[in-house]
Amino acid sequence: MISKFATVYAGHIDFPDHGQNATPANERRFTNDQLAGVYDKLETIAKTMDRFGFDTLWLAEHHFQHEGYECLPNILMCAVHLAHVTKQLKIGCGFNITPMWHPLRLAEDYATADLLTKGRTVFGVGRGYHSREVETFGSPIIDQNANRELFEEQVEILFKAFNEGSFAHKGKHYTLPPEVPYRGYQLKELTLVPRPVNQPVECWQPVVSASARGLDFMVRHNIKGAVGGGAATMQGGPIQAYRDAAARAGKEWKLGENLMVGIHGYIGKTRDEAVRRLVPLYEEHVKMFAPLGFVPGLTPDQIAAVARRGGWDAAGVPKVEHFMGLGSWFAGTSDDLVAFLKGVEEKYPGMEHINFSSPLTTPKDVMVEQFQILAEEVMPHFRGGSVHAAAAK
Repeated sequence: MISKFATVYAGHIDFPDHGQNATPANERRFTNDQLAGVYDKLETIAKTMDRFGFDTLWLAEHHFQHEGYECLPNILMCAVHLAHVTKQLKIGCGFNITPMWHPLRLAEDYATADLLTKGRTVFGVGRGYHSREVETFGSPIIDQNANRELFEEQVEILFKAFNEGSFAHKGKHYTLPPEVPYRGYQLKELTLVPRPVNQPVECWQPVVSASARGLDFMVRHNIKGAVGGGAATMQGGPIQAYRDAAARAGKEWKLGENLMVGIHGYIGKTRDEAVRRLVPLYEEHVKMFAPLGFVPGLTPDQIAAVARRGGWDAAGVPKVEHFMGLGSWFAGTSDDLVAFLKGVEEKYPGMEHINFSSPLTTPKDVMVEQFQILAEEVMPHFRGGSVHAAAAK
């Protein structure tokens, strides 16, 4: 049953224009002061969510984005700061892009954040998708097989470091420790210092392709899954596949258990108002993500069209209503959202977590307003929601 509400903030600035007729994504460039302004925005968002009783604020690790869409390169540092300016909000790593790290540096940094935030940092791992980011750091992403192979070995090392008092590892990419002399003896094992004190480490990973290999790997390490919305979610594709993977491992999980579903949306006084306000935000999202393959169903000609200013209708680029019909985007009243989420809850009785997010590039003031509406008019309708509502008042 749904009881925990979260959102994602990837670190976008407040844009001066939005939508298909605004500045094309590849032409956007902002000053350092504008890009650095996301940290004040981040703190405001975290304090607001904490005040209104949200469970988790998820952050996303990204690099080199002078376009202003995703500007938080070190989310563990952010988590430590935010935990000291909030009281109960958890800060989720959604996600640490593991191929851009040495796994032991990532393990140390998370363990330090776990201690300094008193367990309010939630760990997360991902393989990445921006070639500009991952390949710049010397790891593969264009070669997906090489990327997955590296990622899986890194995660194996992470959990050895978290769970074992001392460990060693020998694989294709890493020999840990190196077999070298140290202070009069031959080095054979390592101990992570510090190790996380909150054990077992709660870890999340995005569910994208929902391949049997990927899901079996997640279940083997008890990694929870963040699932995007859309037809596949509403029809239960990745959600059923995740439970099937658990069953293969001898684990009996309810449908939706250990998963979180994500929905982009806007809550308005009427459905028409919500759609009208959502359209330019949706179009900005498409400008950012379609060339990266994260807007399903677009043809090459449509992807080329969204890189230009205007002309989307002539190219047949889907409107937001199309994705609303698939369930990945929402626009409506708070009552409409309650009904939508009640449908999710009924279909997936094991699901506790809902990630309802303002779309990328939503202005700060609008995000804050949306959090208040969600907390006061939607969350109280779900198990635990009355507690959240009480915290908001």
